[in-house]
Amino acid sequence: MSTVNYISSEVHKKVTCFSGNVIGKSCKWLFISGLFLYLVYIFLSSHPCCQSLAVAVNLNQKWRPYSTSKTISPTKIDHIVFGIVGSSNTWSYKRWYTQSWWKPNVTRGFLFLDRAPIEHLPWPPSYPSVRVSEDTSRFNEYNKHRMPFAIRMVRVILETFKAENKGVRWYVMADDDTVLIVENLVEVLSTYDHNKYFYIGMNSESILSNAYNSFGMAFGGAGYALSYPLAEALAKNLDECLKRYPTLYGSDHILQSCVADLGVSLTQEKGFHQIDLHRDISGLLSSHPQSPFLSLHHLDVVEPIFPKMNRYQAVNHLMEAAKVDSSRLLQQSVCYHKQNNWTFSLSWGYSTHIYEKLIPFSFLQRPLETFTQWRNGARPPYMFNTRWSFNDSCEAPHIFFFDSVEKIKGNYVVTSYVRSLPRSLPACSLSGNHSADYISKIYVFSPVRRLGGAGSRRECCNVIRVPKVNATAVKLRACMKDEIVA
Repeated sequence: MSTVNYISSEVHKKVTCFSGNVIGKSCKWLFISGLFLYLVYIFLSSHPCCQSLAVAVNLNQKWRPYSTSKTISPTKIDHIVFGIVGSSNTWSYKRWYTQSWWKPNVTRGFLFLDRAPIEHLPWPPSYPSVRVSEDTSRFNEYNKHRMPFAIRMVRVILETFKAENKGVRWYVMADDDTVLIVENLVEVLSTYDHNKYFYIGMNSESILSNAYNSFGMAFGGAGYALSYPLAEALAKNLDECLKRYPTLYGSDHILQSCVADLGVSLTQEKGFHQIDLHRDISGLLSSHPQSPFLSLHHLDVVEPIFPKMNRYQAVNHLMEAAKVDSSRLLQQSVCYHKQNNWTFSLSWGYSTHIYEKLIPFSFLQRPLETFTQWRNGARPPYMFNTRWSFNDSCEAPHIFFFDSVEKIKGNYVVTSYVRSLPRSLPACSLSGNHSADYISKIYVFSPVRRLGGAGSRRECCNVIRVPKVNATAVKLRACMKDEIVA
């Protein structure tokens, strides 16, 4: 008999004794015993250890894990709705970026323009469905933003939610000059619970850009994702929130403030790239962080990401590699040819560097500073460490850029990388004068399977042949247990 049942029985006996006006010793004993046990029960039930046990038992009864029949299905591309912010005045030269990733009849979403795109009609079916943003003149008294169209831009979230909210798990917001890697985006978002409140994105590469806005803000040009519950809450409260923040610089800071007021903070994903940089960003793209590559922005203000191509050709060239294996795109691997004291640093689908000395990975994961600052003034200027190559034969790499997907051979994808320009430096004397000048092409063999997700190690690799000809090859593989890349 349980403690509770036993006490109830004793209390029942006590009541029976009194109701029968029996005043004998036996009833007195039963009454005292029952009262004592009752007090013991009250004491034990208030003790922390017993409370924890009771809660645990209760939770075990009421909150059992989901059975496999109730498991949530994986997130797919049709669970995501894209809200793209654009302008009719600039669409003619920014459309190429959207077209590079948009998949008609596959991707869901809308392009919101500031006015009817009359000069762009007829509207091709290869473009996203177009809508004209709602009139925001009723917010004029609250529009003291340095970016005058900030209110229109931030309200695209609300308008996207109203336009499409059936069967949606995630809303991804981006600009019309954002390049997204959709397959990677789907895989990353599938690792989060879309039933919870998530605001996923990344801040700027520039310390000053973050300081002027917020270090806890996702930059919209890079793209960011809102889970359905958060988007729904924003849609209900956004117009009132706009009135609380009439002087913030731009739409991204307004959004971050409104999200914070709902009790949600930014979850960072390092694969989103605002590109608040200038000039040549190949150094950054050749040392990508260990995170799925998700986006690029501001490509109009940097040099084309591949040599001898214009910006649009360069983006489409990168997408050729993405179509074959988006999971490896820009993922960095390092291996060594110790007979020649050479180090190979590979950014899959983008570039390969050969250094004429052995360099540990911990150094090579820092981007070469081939780029310049977005705004001058901060020291240090970037949110990450960089390195310089100078004109040192032992530090400056031989640079090869992605050329083509040669073929799929057995269980491997074969990509090729060709030299961009001669290095025009003597051989590194510290490592035995083994010059790599004669190498003009590198073949990379990568497994057909997709690269592992969070918690996986970077891939290791082997230089599988370095003959006295103008080409060599590298084979990617899983790292062995306890293998050191150095």
